[in-house]
Amino acid sequence: MAGYREMYGEPSDITLQQERHYYLLSQLQNLVKDLPSSCQQRLSYTILSDLALALIDGTVFEIVQGLLEIQHLTEKNLYNQRIKLHAEHRALKQDLLKKHKEAQQSCKAHNLPILRNTQQKELEALEQRIKEEQQMMDEKIVLELDQKVIDQQSTLEKAGVSGFYVTTNPQELTLQMNLLELILKLQQKETGISNKYS
Repeated sequence: MAGYREMYGEPSDITLQQERHYYLLSQLQNLVKDLPSSCQQRLSYTILSDLALALIDGTVFEIVQGLLEIQHLTEKNLYNQRIKLHAEHRALKQDLLKKHKEAQQSCKAHNLPILRNTQQKELEALEQRIKEEQQMMDEKIVLELDQKVIDQQSTLEKAGVSGFYVTTNPQELTLQMNLLELILKLQQKETGISNKYS
């Protein structure tokens, strides 16, 4: 009798995995309909099926969530660095202008044009320095964000997520962003379903 139950009574792990795969694939196909048609065309049945397979055990959802948290922390950190630099620059400029005003007040009238000329050059030099430092900061931010994208691509590729590999091709990046969007939307649906029954 036990043999009969094993064969026919309870679904096997393989059957459960197949059902989960079909369910995830169906959900992905429904979510793809919300994407622009140009993106829909690039997301073939094979890509979606492979993605559904990668999502079966939930590990990829956890990986994507972890990558998202790292990205948000990185963006927040870079934003704070830029704000701090901006505040430092504002303070430098205010200090210089205060110093200039004090110098002008204690300057003899006949030396004022020379002083103002010198101060104008000092101010221009400071503004140039500020501009260069801001540009360097912006370049650093772009490089760091580019590196995060590469790290994410590499992590998802190693996790076996279809469509992910290290690339800078804008079309492929758009496809990868669409795949991530699908994963996140599906994760939200899954979380909503599990919360409903908890």
